[in-house]
Amino acid sequence: MNNTMGTREEQDMRIKCEKKLKNVKDPVEKLRLQCLARGNTGIKGLGRAFRIYDDDGDLVLTKEEFKKGVRDYGCQLNNEEIDECFHSFDADKSGQISFNEFLERLRPPMSNNRKALVGKAFNKLDKSGDGIVTASDLKGVYDASKHPKYRNGEWTEEQVFKHFLASFDTPNDPDYKITKDEFLNYYSGVSASIDSDAYFDLMMRSSWKI
Repeated sequence: MNNTMGTREEQDMRIKCEKKLKNVKDPVEKLRLQCLARGNTGIKGLGRAFRIYDDDGDLVLTKEEFKKGVRDYGCQLNNEEIDECFHSFDADKSGQISFNEFLERLRPPMSNNRKALVGKAFNKLDKSGDGIVTASDLKGVYDASKHPKYRNGEWTEEQVFKHFLASFDTPNDPDYKITKDEFLNYYSGVSASIDSDAYFDLMMRSSWKI
């Protein structure tokens, strides 16, 4: 299965996002593009940055937590733009935003057909049905024997699985687990770089045999 976006395609997406950033005015779109310019795991990486400040685990962010997370992740937004972003996500004007709703709205929009294909691919991987893909789920689904490093004896099957799982993770901070949201975040980045619905459909079906 050639499941993840190739280096060249991901580089093309980064270039496209960087070009758009030169003209974009909307702070939410600017934040989205800055995340995508880091690759398909860019939005997940921002999520990781926010989780650090969620001390009580309630998955809610105050304006100060939001501002600190954006700054620490290295996003180039001024104070006014950060405030505008926060107020855009704080629909009920409570002074707090839902962590999960924020990440969901930050994802590039996908059509229902594309979401359904991504969901089918995830369900095929998630053999245990617990909503989290781990190395044990991959046995019998992902063929490690075709990986060049497995074939030359450099990697074990477990190492091939971990490499696969890490491709969906934040660079340099892998947990070797994929949730459905993380899978969707990844493929929303892929989707943003593919204009043709027919090509996206073909790519998902051929990659995952769905």
